Amino acid sequence: RDLAQYGIRVCTIAPGLFLTPLMRTLPEPVQQSLAASIPFPQRLGKPEEFAELACHIVSNGHLNGEVIRLDGALRMAPR
Repeated sequence: RDLAQYGIRVCTIAPGLFLTPLMRTLPEPVQQSLAASIPFPQRLGKPEEFAELACHIVSNGHLNGEVIRLDGALRMAPR
């Protein structure tokens, strides 16, 4: 709200587990174990998926003041 008067929107992406260069340094069994902890889709996120969301945020002028989780429901409370 503080920046609305200047026409500035603020949105945040809260990423989960992504297949980044650092993640690729982990042993394959560790990567698989981390991917198995993600409810759906049961895999590590792709950097392109993060980029797609960032582009959508920029192109959608009505998004403002949001934190968007991009984590395959990893942080969703268990049943």
